[in-house]
Amino acid sequence: MSSALRMPDFQVAGDSDTTVFLLHGAYGSKDYFQHEIETLVRAGLRVVAWDAPGYGLSPLPEGGLRIEAMAEAAGRLIDLMGSRTNVVLGHSMGGIIAPATYVARPDKVHAVGISATVASFSQKSEEDKKTFLAERIEPLKKGRSFRETAAPVVASMFAPGSAGPLVERVREVALSTRQETFIAAIEAIVNYEGLDNLRQVRVPTLLLAGHHDKVGKPAGMRNIQAQFIPHAVYHELPHSGHYGFAEEPETFNRHLIEFVRALPQR
Repeated sequence: MSSALRMPDFQVAGDSDTTVFLLHGAYGSKDYFQHEIETLVRAGLRVVAWDAPGYGLSPLPEGGLRIEAMAEAAGRLIDLMGSRTNVVLGHSMGGIIAPATYVARPDKVHAVGISATVASFSQKSEEDKKTFLAERIEPLKKGRSFRETAAPVVASMFAPGSAGPLVERVREVALSTRQETFIAAIEAIVNYEGLDNLRQVRVPTLLLAGHHDKVGKPAGMRNIQAQFIPHAVYHELPHSGHYGFAEEPETFNRHLIEFVRALPQR
């Protein structure tokens, strides 16, 4: 089977008519969601967490990564593992994929969660794009190892003072990302024009931003609500950077679980 059509690897936990699909970011895999999975299952929800194409055991498709193709892969996963109510929660890169997944499966995605992401890099200045790429990719092309290059970038994405086992787990999983996958993912993110997909989201939507996040900045997250998804619910985590689910897990999950429990019964 072509790697482009192969089902991504995934984990299923819990038993409920409501399933939360967890889509991780460009640094990482489903492994950094372990506490998140346990929390949601204890709250009575079912969870499906994937390794996006190229991540974990999922092979990198020939020709690299495109956000639209990743959204279609997520759609195939929902076709296979969806339940009566399906919530797609995307973090960072996953938050870019989540609205595109809704557009790919509007009849099967009943709510969308977007954590710590940007609407589209098409809104960023050329200088911001160059800085983003320079920090993440240029050192790799000069021969430095991924772990060496990524460590200071990942560290800078946490809020000052963030610590503890969940933060360390995110750090370790993020630094275990395969270099070729990471480069493909960053290029896919920067080249993606996703504003039309945001405008098409018609289902309940949750936006979660970390006050100290330098990537999915609160102002940018609020702009998603103001310009593209006006019905979205926005919450800002006061002590978090980019990884609210690890830095402020209780606050992050209180907002998420309240949002899911308030969804219309199907």
